[in-house]
Amino acid sequence: MAAKPLPDCPSSWILWQALLFLISTALFVGFGQSCPSKCFCPAQDKSIFCNSRNLTTVPGRIPPDSEFLDLSRNSLHTLREGMFSRLWALKELDLSHNMISNIEDRAFNCLQNLMTLRLKGNRLNMVPDGIFTGLPNLSVLDISENRILVFLDHSFRDLSNLRKLETGDNHLVFISSQAFSGLQSLQQLTLEKCNITSVPTQALSHLRHLVELRLKVLNISVIPNYAFQTLHRLKDLEIHRWPFLTALQSQSLSGLNITSLAITRCNLHDVPYKAIKHLAHLRFLDLSYNPISVIRGRRLADLSRLHEFHLTGGQLATIQTHAFQGLVHFRLLNVSSNDLQTLEEKVFHSVGNLEVLRLDQNPLVCDCRLLWIVRRRRRLNFESQPVCSTNSTGKGKTFHKFSQVPPGHFRCRKPTIEDKALQRVNVDEGGQANLTCKSDGDPPPTVSWVSPQNITLDTRHKGRMVVLPDGTLKILYALAEDSGSYHCLANNAAGIDTMVAYLNVSILLFNSSLLVSNASLLRDTGNRHPFLVDLGTLVGILVIGVVPFLCSVMVCFIFISLWSKGRGSAKHHVIESVPRFPRGYKAMTSKNRTPTKKPR
Repeated sequence: MAAKPLPDCPSSWILWQALLFLISTALFVGFGQSCPSKCFCPAQDKSIFCNSRNLTTVPGRIPPDSEFLDLSRNSLHTLREGMFSRLWALKELDLSHNMISNIEDRAFNCLQNLMTLRLKGNRLNMVPDGIFTGLPNLSVLDISENRILVFLDHSFRDLSNLRKLETGDNHLVFISSQAFSGLQSLQQLTLEKCNITSVPTQALSHLRHLVELRLKVLNISVIPNYAFQTLHRLKDLEIHRWPFLTALQSQSLSGLNITSLAITRCNLHDVPYKAIKHLAHLRFLDLSYNPISVIRGRRLADLSRLHEFHLTGGQLATIQTHAFQGLVHFRLLNVSSNDLQTLEEKVFHSVGNLEVLRLDQNPLVCDCRLLWIVRRRRRLNFESQPVCSTNSTGKGKTFHKFSQVPPGHFRCRKPTIEDKALQRVNVDEGGQANLTCKSDGDPPPTVSWVSPQNITLDTRHKGRMVVLPDGTLKILYALAEDSGSYHCLANNAAGIDTMVAYLNVSILLFNSSLLVSNASLLRDTGNRHPFLVDLGTLVGILVIGVVPFLCSVMVCFIFISLWSKGRGSAKHHVIESVPRFPRGYKAMTSKNRTPTKKPR
């Protein structure tokens, strides 16, 4: 759509400029194109190079039909109104690395064809309202490496067609909620090396057409929930070098449909499974240079479209079985420069889909767990060949590439439990019991125990029962229900070995060997179980509780006894009173009285 003439650029002015262009073109054809004395003008090119000439103003005699003007690395301080008004055909203007600290209103007036403006590396302190008036077709603006402190409301309101905005490396401390309200078509935004301490969620909410967002070198420690929820068209999100970012909140990326996510050189200690779980369209994930030590199994299955996973330069020591289960389109894994000793085939959904595998600069152990890689080495692109740091026996170091496999490598030895003699351990209730299970194998087997209640216990288990690194099952204080048979399992890539141990817990009413100190074990393990006390403590508790009760009963009996004795010795006096009746009443009663017979 053609840009409409601005109020300050009337149609007559445009016609006049067109007439001048025709006259100048005729003159240039007849006499040769003119070029400013301090500039370079390539033949048959509408570009003017005036860079690094120590200019303090825009030179004259620039052909008005020039499309590119380079004034970078000069000494310009102020851009005044109308300074570029003659250059109506200009499409790109480079003013980078000058000393510009002031831009007057309408300085770029009538540059209706300008598409790229570079102001990088100047001394701008702010972006006043109106300085970009007259640039209706500007699509790229670079104001990075200035001294801008604040983006105020409507700072970019006249740039409705802007596609890319570079603002990095400023002194930015605040972005107003309406700062980006005029950028209706913005697709790429970079905020880098600023002093903002929070994600400008409200300001970003106006960028409904944003496709790429790059947030680099920021001191932000938290990405709040729903920080980018209105950016429905965002496809590429990059978070780089946030030293205080340790984790992502579960809904921090909610509302996004991104295909590429990079969170690099931060301080994440774990893969943000909950935050990225809903990113069903994600194809590229980069978590490099974070102190992540483990990729857990079955936690990335929701990212069904994931093609590439990068975690290089971290502290990765373990990739658990089925870590990439469900990723049917998985093509590339880059875990170079970590602490991995092995990578098992069961990590992947299907190794047949894998095309690129970066394992270089890891302390790899050459045993049977890596044999699947050796067998596929001609079909896998390693980019940089992985090297084994130790052989299968672990004795000495060998340095060879997977393309040259010497004999005796990539083998495993089935685990064996050293002492399979039947163990019977008897312990009193509340006591401590140890069940031993020492094993050997190549690679070193992992030891787990299965309790009588069919509960699997390993080195990750916390509670009353813990498995020590040497395979010993330690029961900190035994209970009656712990009695029964325990199965030890020693397992590695070559196989498994088992043994059985029996535990008998005796129930005692009192046990003077147990102390109240067992309560500290309860606090350490976090389990709530009643603990036993010794006989002396129990007697003390009884004395404290029973003696006051007996004393109270005795006092009651004494009081009742004294009260009863006092009542028995008291004298009772009965005062009989004879009522006086009227005479008539007495006679009447005498007549009606029935005579009684006298005894003989």
